Amino acid sequence: MKSIPCIIAVVACSVGINPVTASARENDAFTKPNVLFIAVDDLACTLGCYDDPLAKTPCIDRLADRGVCFQRAYNQLPLCNPTRASIMTGLRPDTIKVYDLDRYFRDERPDVITLSQAFKQAGYFAARTGKIYHYNVPASIGTDGFDDPPSWDRTVNPKGRDKTDESLVFNAEPERKISASLSWLAADGTDEEQTDGMVATEAIKMMREKRDEPFFLGVGFFRPHTPYVAPKKYFDLYPVETLRLPYSPERDRDDIPTAAFAHNCPIPNYNLDETTLLRATQAYYACVSFIDAQVGRLLVALDDLNIADRTIVVLWSDHGYHLGEHQGVWQKRTLFEQGSRAPLIIRVPPALLSAQSQANGSGVCRRVVEFVDIYPTLTDLAGIESPVGLEGRSLRPLIADPLADWDGFAVTQVLRPADDRLSEPVMGCSIRTERYRYTEWGEGRYGVELYDHHADPNEFRNLAVDPDDRSIAVIERLRPMLRGRASGKTPTTPFNPARL
Repeated sequence: MKSIPCIIAVVACSVGINPVTASARENDAFTKPNVLFIAVDDLACTLGCYDDPLAKTPCIDRLADRGVCFQRAYNQLPLCNPTRASIMTGLRPDTIKVYDLDRYFRDERPDVITLSQAFKQAGYFAARTGKIYHYNVPASIGTDGFDDPPSWDRTVNPKGRDKTDESLVFNAEPERKISASLSWLAADGTDEEQTDGMVATEAIKMMREKRDEPFFLGVGFFRPHTPYVAPKKYFDLYPVETLRLPYSPERDRDDIPTAAFAHNCPIPNYNLDETTLLRATQAYYACVSFIDAQVGRLLVALDDLNIADRTIVVLWSDHGYHLGEHQGVWQKRTLFEQGSRAPLIIRVPPALLSAQSQANGSGVCRRVVEFVDIYPTLTDLAGIESPVGLEGRSLRPLIADPLADWDGFAVTQVLRPADDRLSEPVMGCSIRTERYRYTEWGEGRYGVELYDHHADPNEFRNLAVDPDDRSIAVIERLRPMLRGRASGKTPTTPFNPARL
């Protein structure tokens, strides 16, 4: 793993284990470990620990070194509200019937016990600061937004100068809101003046307040969601002249179904020029490094408060993100690898693992896992009761040994609205195994894709177009596995086409 000097806001990003000084705390490590639950909005695998050659992310990389970095973790639906609802309920989109930005999971499952609610019921203080459930993105910070009151004992909603400075944001697509367009600002001021800096500050205050009792603390960062806003020093880490757009073969789109391209990005690169796109790339990476620094502040606080040895740390992003792949795909809402795959890092104090597995409780895990696995993993590690019917499984065996046998596969789906490209709403469903990705649009009526990741990790060649016998056999094997977890049918429950 590459070593990068931490030249940004956090100088020391140590997440080492401090000695336990009190026998009461020693017992707590085995009974009620804390959970620091860090969510990052729209973060792709643009991190050093995921072998991104550009990213300057020393703090998250350090966390990955001390924990398990899941290299093949996949979300259930690459859009903020559905994926967050799925993670927090441990249920798939087809179970909670959440496919857009407007539907509340309790409309379908009013009595569901959420992840943090399960910890509350087990005697934990459960709180969040920032975005865990879906807000209407940063423009609406400062209110509870789209939250779930039963999930929390306390909520804190900071609002920083990124809100008051919105008039300064450059919008490359003025016809869109800055929350949906390629837009950015190299901001004046300090990290702590930004909303995400304030989120970290408030989280540290709560950790200090609750250091002597078990807590489940959700810390939700808004960046690198658009508009890409970060202090200027982070932009300086990525000079535009050193950046390049992703490579794609000349006719990359020829074998890709129309439905595979998100309705909010139907035109390659939004018809923007290369310089503008590179500036957007710079701004995105600047935000990634800014968030890395805020994560570093949280990890340093765990050490300073002497609670790192009894705190499980989970860092995740709600979904992946595109920066111009496949000849100009941007943002989210796709079933390509860049949209379906996202970071997942879990650091567990060695005391929570068996003596035999303590030596293996960190490293890189390349097994295929799903975000619905997060809920049962944390309840398992904390030794608390899980509700019946969770649709994931505990990752504890892989945390104990990242090389353990694991027969996992992942299913991700997304709903397209009817528009000038599609005559009706179309559900897309994709299955990812260790070797293949197979995708159906409208149960195959609107297109099929098959990619062999051993030979084609960037998904440039769709083997489902004029398939040979081997590809047909793969499709016939994967189709029932896919439909066992996602039906592919257009939902009959409410959804808002304007908010898909």
